Amino acid sequence: MAEKTKEETQLWNGTVLQDASGLQDSLFSSESDNSLYFTYSGQSNTLEVRDLTYQVDIASQVPWFEQLAQFKIPWRSHSSQDSCELGIRNLSFKVRSGQMLAIIGSSGCGRASLLDVITGRGHGGKMKSGQIWINGQPSTPQLVRKCVAHVRQHDQLLPNLTVRETLAFIAQMRLPRTFSQAQRDKRVEDVIAELRLRQCANTRVGNTYVRGVSGGERRRVSIGVQLLWNPGILILDEPTSGLDSFTAHNLVTTLSRLAKGNRLVLISLHQPRSDIFRLFDLVLLMTSGTPIYLGAAQQMVQYFTSIGHPCPRYSNPADFYVDLTSIDRRSKEREVATVEKAQSLAALFLEKVQGFDDFLWKAEAKELNTSTHTVSLTLTQDTDCGTAVELPGMIEQFSTLIRRQISNDFRDLPTLLIHGSEACLMSLIIGFLYYGHGAKQLSFMDTAALLFMIGALIPFNVILDVVSKCHSERSMLYYELEDGLYTAGPYFFAKILGELPEHCAYVIIYAMPIYWLTNLRPVPELFLLHFLLVWLVVFCCRTMALAASAMLPTFHMSSFFCNALYNSFYLTAGFMINLDNLWIVPAWISKLSFLRWCFSGLMQIQFNGHLYTTQIGNFTFSILGDTMISAMDLNSHPLYAIYLIVIGISYGFLFLYYLSLKLIKQKSIQDW
Repeated sequence: MAEKTKEETQLWNGTVLQDASGLQDSLFSSESDNSLYFTYSGQSNTLEVRDLTYQVDIASQVPWFEQLAQFKIPWRSHSSQDSCELGIRNLSFKVRSGQMLAIIGSSGCGRASLLDVITGRGHGGKMKSGQIWINGQPSTPQLVRKCVAHVRQHDQLLPNLTVRETLAFIAQMRLPRTFSQAQRDKRVEDVIAELRLRQCANTRVGNTYVRGVSGGERRRVSIGVQLLWNPGILILDEPTSGLDSFTAHNLVTTLSRLAKGNRLVLISLHQPRSDIFRLFDLVLLMTSGTPIYLGAAQQMVQYFTSIGHPCPRYSNPADFYVDLTSIDRRSKEREVATVEKAQSLAALFLEKVQGFDDFLWKAEAKELNTSTHTVSLTLTQDTDCGTAVELPGMIEQFSTLIRRQISNDFRDLPTLLIHGSEACLMSLIIGFLYYGHGAKQLSFMDTAALLFMIGALIPFNVILDVVSKCHSERSMLYYELEDGLYTAGPYFFAKILGELPEHCAYVIIYAMPIYWLTNLRPVPELFLLHFLLVWLVVFCCRTMALAASAMLPTFHMSSFFCNALYNSFYLTAGFMINLDNLWIVPAWISKLSFLRWCFSGLMQIQFNGHLYTTQIGNFTFSILGDTMISAMDLNSHPLYAIYLIVIGISYGFLFLYYLSLKLIKQKSIQDW
């Protein structure tokens, strides 16, 4: 029995695996080129966690709108002690450049909390004790931003840009101002080569709905976005999530190669398969926030064997030991038993690593080699963690953002064709409904109904499009703002101005045919005034949708708010009920209704100064148009004032949009 245990231990210590490594690599690695194209040439980095105890507020992890749906008051639930629990207990470790540390464990073991604390994004949690040191300095948000790159679990990329374009736009905003364009282009090519993306560099990134690169390649692009500024510490949150085993192995092989390029790589995973486990330098096994093992991956089996838990032959050590330390919550008795076992294993590990400077368990026969790997290629050092780097200014950020947005939007030809067809179809349907009267004049009410439909129908179609688009980009915006890639100001102006070409084309396709098909007054000056007012009201509706999308956290809440507000404006626009007959609340709503001012302006353009002839029986009457629209209380403000009011309402929504970007974290539902 002792010989069998010894043989199994040797198997996982590498004696058998080394003989099979060539076959393993040939079977599972599609990257025969192991050379380093892009290394970190700055100072050697260290990441140290000392006696960390971290408290998680469970209530803060639940979005406020879900708490309201459960009839709970959000700020009261946050103050409750019952909602707090320790996510990490007495954790210490030290990692250096050239090493890849994998944090493994079952769900709820504390992986996410640890990454939040290290990256300074511990939303809803509090450090009870302990410290985090980066390169011998206490961690601060500024130091983290200079030294640490954080690759999130979900890929947030613009789908219609190619891989090279995605990295090129990020390089324009993230690399120092001192870099020339040739240096930026070279950096992009170096990252593409290092991540083995040359074969798909000119392919669209894609997403769930747009066909593009594969899932593994898309994950590499997300890594490349962070790798562009050549960080010394790279942290990845479950990078293999959603990938098949072959793609996951190739991805971790890439990360291992990045670590050999003088970087410190820290990744979190659930239960990696055996060939992925073999690529790790160090492993941290956690349960309930407590370390069970921290040391070399190839010595993990030896450690557990020494304390009476050998890994069975042909079993994956990661699977076996994660299962061994998991908390079984299927019954109270099992939960108590597994918690006690996990606590005893944690106490035993802490006892064995006492007195070790790096808190790593080491076998007695041989010490863990912590020296960094030799790199074959060096680059000119561009950043150091302690050195302040001047990034591109607001003008450069705006220029890059607007070019990126226009490039992404105009590549989405199916969406553009649908929007154009929608505008054209709406225009033709309304136009042919009123077409064919020739010289016969439409009745006053028919013309009023036509003008109201022109101003009210098409803006409604814009709402869902803008809200949907904003929420699809919300996570990317949240991550990029959090990483300091740009500020809210440049994004605000790029978003507004970048959508103007599509907005102008949309209004032209809609407004021009309908005006001439319905035989409205064929005067060029009146047509231009009519077109400008329709342009302004559609733009105002667009700004309302932008503000709602930034203020509210979900697509359904934003669309509901916009629809409710739009319907209020629709009903108080002066067509459904005379403005004189509105009581005080809807009367005030009508003053803010851009549809009311659009309807008033279109009516004034068509009827003011025009003698309108109507026939009742055998009698013909000629009535001045001003008198007729005054009876509907639509002539209370001059035409120029109506334009200024609509512009003012648009500026009001734009101001709300900017404040929301500035003050409200643009979290999507998956980021809570």
